[in-house]
Amino acid sequence: MTETPKSPAPPAAPPDSPPPDQPIRIPEICPALLLNDVLIFPNTIVPLAIASPAMISMVNDALSGHRVVAAFTRAPSPRTEKPEDQFFGIGTAAHIMKMFRMPDGTIRLLVQGLTRIKRTEVLATDPYLQVRIEPLEIPRNTNVQIEGLTRKVLSDFSKYAEEHSLPDEVRIAVHNISDPGALADIVASNLNLPITDRQALLENNDLEPRLTLVATHLARELELLRIGTEIRSKVEQELEENQKEYYLREQLKAIRKELGEESEGGAEIAEFEKRVADAGLPAQAAEAAKKELDRMRVMSVSSAEYSVSRTYIEWLVSLPWNKATSDEIKLEDAEIRLNMDHYGLDEVKTRILEFLAVRKLRKTHRGPILCFAGPPGVGKTSLGQSIAGALNRQFIRMSLGGVRDEAEIRGHRRTYVGAMPGRIMQSIRRVSVNNPVLMLDEIDKLGMDFRGDPASALLEVLDPAQNSTFADHYLDVEFDLSTVFFITTANDIGQIPGPLRDRMEIIEIPSYITDEKIQIGLRYLLPRQREENGLKPSHLDITEEGMRALVRGYTREAGVRKLEQRIGSVCRKIARVVADGKRKTVTLTAKNVAQYLGPALFAEDDLPPEPRVGVALGLAWTPVGGEILVIESTLMSGSGKLQVTGQLGDVMKESAQIALSYMRSHSAELGINDDKFVKFDIHLHVPEGATPKEGPSAGVALALSLASLLTGNPVRNDICMTGEITLSGNVLPVGGIREKIVAAARRGISDIIIPADNEKDLFYVPDHVKSRVRFHPVETVSQVLEFGMLPPKVKSKNSKSKTRRKAVA
Repeated sequence: MTETPKSPAPPAAPPDSPPPDQPIRIPEICPALLLNDVLIFPNTIVPLAIASPAMISMVNDALSGHRVVAAFTRAPSPRTEKPEDQFFGIGTAAHIMKMFRMPDGTIRLLVQGLTRIKRTEVLATDPYLQVRIEPLEIPRNTNVQIEGLTRKVLSDFSKYAEEHSLPDEVRIAVHNISDPGALADIVASNLNLPITDRQALLENNDLEPRLTLVATHLARELELLRIGTEIRSKVEQELEENQKEYYLREQLKAIRKELGEESEGGAEIAEFEKRVADAGLPAQAAEAAKKELDRMRVMSVSSAEYSVSRTYIEWLVSLPWNKATSDEIKLEDAEIRLNMDHYGLDEVKTRILEFLAVRKLRKTHRGPILCFAGPPGVGKTSLGQSIAGALNRQFIRMSLGGVRDEAEIRGHRRTYVGAMPGRIMQSIRRVSVNNPVLMLDEIDKLGMDFRGDPASALLEVLDPAQNSTFADHYLDVEFDLSTVFFITTANDIGQIPGPLRDRMEIIEIPSYITDEKIQIGLRYLLPRQREENGLKPSHLDITEEGMRALVRGYTREAGVRKLEQRIGSVCRKIARVVADGKRKTVTLTAKNVAQYLGPALFAEDDLPPEPRVGVALGLAWTPVGGEILVIESTLMSGSGKLQVTGQLGDVMKESAQIALSYMRSHSAELGINDDKFVKFDIHLHVPEGATPKEGPSAGVALALSLASLLTGNPVRNDICMTGEITLSGNVLPVGGIREKIVAAARRGISDIIIPADNEKDLFYVPDHVKSRVRFHPVETVSQVLEFGMLPPKVKSKNSKSKTRRKAVA
């Protein structure tokens, strides 16, 4: 069956319809006429086209009887395949007024909606659908709200009909309707609404809500018409303006051509020529600028290419080709500034001063590229600022963290839309000098993907032998970067690609120990945070013991970034107290620090308070500094299995297995009963199980923990150790010695066991750290056991061990 709705006619009764005093009787059982995307409202006349044989048969039967059918609209998404779920439950009783048979066998109907009906039961589905219906009561009530809504609907419908050019008969018929319900139905039938909205209006039998919905839909349609009219008017106006502008420009061009005057944009081109001459461009850049100016002369100002050329020339003339600051290298002033800006870091300061001394003696600007490597928060960026101040140069920082596009370094070619120079040239233009101190921050965080490798693009930038002819893809002319003082920073130099790392001189910045943090906090961080939070020195003071409690209890880091955040938190709380007028002076001590920051986040009691069996202290290296590992082991009944936990990597698990194998092979020498390897299981755990741990440097600590467990001798709680072990009992060198020693000193450890081959690395450990710790270089595991366990029951048979027992300061 197909239904073709047409424009509804006004609700005028046809000549052969029953007179008003003889209303059409609606039977209780009616054939159902199911409509697709068509809905018949009461009081409306709708034409329909019927093609289904079953529906034609149904119409013929209806015409021979009471001529009334129950018109329902099919549901868009039936819930089930049941007949009652295929169409909505509320419909319209419709009277067949006219029927016309077509030559193709289909029929055309003219039906009139009578009243709303409710389907109560499906009686039959063959040969066509028959249902039991119940007419809904027609509301006749009226009040002030209904009258107001009726007037609103009539007023808006007049505007709607005028905009949509509806027939005059429809407008006249609507204005002659006195029944508000009939008015709502007829207006709704003339609105272009979705079938779901139409069904909602049909199902709403109450007058006031139905009129409100109709008024809302009318207002929305009128608003859409208004917006469409405004858009259409605006588009037409812009087209007219563009055509007018084009016509005037063409006329102006013809007039200038007749008069022999300059082309459009001549004044701007003349200004660019003057700027090119004053910029002092090198020959290659001047030639490129001249070619672009020649192209601009023959282009229309309104063309896109003109804007591209204009932007390119602006970049060329705005770069500082020969603008530079004069270096004023005074080593004494540089040393004073470094000491003022940074506490400690003596080795780093010495290396920087040596670097500046070489630049002062050499006439050329070429030299190595410095790379400050160290944990976060140790002052790498501020060191670059101090160098810039000592050299009397401009300082600019460029973050490389997360950069994955090579064009970020070399720029985009001008063939791309929105092309621009790389970040190197943007930074040079921003500082307006060609010899700034340019810090490339977080160079170890560079990425690589399908857009290229930024690290490879930096090879030319950071090579003193090549960067004098650096060519940005956008500018496509050479720019001399040899006068730029490049400084890079990194947390983990292992993440820097080898070719790029070879071009830099690495200056490693160590972690701070507790005493250094205390002085940095008192001298630098506290005054800065007081100023940022509006406090005066008299408002807040922190004693040395208070700062020590803050450092130890509320921070656990290699640098001082978290420490500054904690001091800032205290300052904000004091600022509120001072602002309220409650107190004017606060002194932070070790006793009252918890009042402002709460209970201590970190406690030093995570280390063994006394020597314990099976508990040894190892040292580990991380990108943010050294850490102490507490290694625990225990025995339980079993069959000689070794279980390791704590997210240990494969290499660390192998170290534990090597340590156990060494204990088994030397059980007689160590006084260990062999039954412990057969009748017991060993569980070895490294706390902070959520943190992954890897590497061979904990081998000596693992061996000492197992030896203590199997012999029953406790391990010293004031000694840490690092070193890789072999099956034969040798101790091999490891990396990160300086960071590990600083971490141990920060936690108050007095003795450290290191591999004998790492003794040379003590040269790089600061003297104030070495003065706090005794070092025990070892070559064999037996020496580790001798130094680490109490009481020492293992007597070394190696003659070399006796020569190494003396602590190295």
